Amino acid sequence: MSVFMLVDTRIEDPEAYEEYKALARPIVEKYGGIYRARGGELKVLEDDLWTPSRLVVIEFPDMASMETFYNSDEYTPLRAIRRANAKCSIAVVEGL
Repeated sequence: MSVFMLVDTRIEDPEAYEEYKALARPIVEKYGGIYRARGGELKVLEDDLWTPSRLVVIEFPDMASMETFYNSDEYTPLRAIRRANAKCSIAVVEGL
């Protein structure tokens, strides 16, 4: 069953974050991830619980693939780059 990683990002250093994006994409794809949205136009219709900043949606084939990606030796150093240059909230939800 597909899972969707939802990442809300507030970028603090745009130049450094561009480097992160370029390095992260091939690793995401290596583990079966497909970007479904990546910081495009955002319209918030209701915000009782949460007001997103910049959303990224990545589809993975299943929870195991997503977890393998997130904990991989390739991605671990990139998490440090992301955390140094942006604040994020990440949630993963199973698809239908």
